[in-house]
Amino acid sequence: MSWIYILWSKKLKKRYVGSTEDVESRLKQHDAGKTRFTMRGVPWLLIHSEEFVTKSKAMKRERFLKSGIGRKWLDERFPNYRRGV
Repeated sequence: MSWIYILWSKKLKKRYVGSTEDVESRLKQHDAGKTRFTMRGVPWLLIHSEEFVTKSKAMKRERFLKSGIGRKWLDERFPNYRRGV
């Protein structure tokens, strides 16, 4: 199974969208500063995740969430976790 996940950094006031096969392990990597993009935003809060049968379906959803329409969907679904809030 594959997952997409959405993290929030209160410090940076930013969301991060990613995909993985193990959400808990991946969150630990982000919080340990092992990911270059997210190391400055520690600690990260997992605000949403979705499970998919295939990696390709998870990656398709990840691409959508990173698009303009996807970011708008995230803003509407998670109004407390928008940039600048």
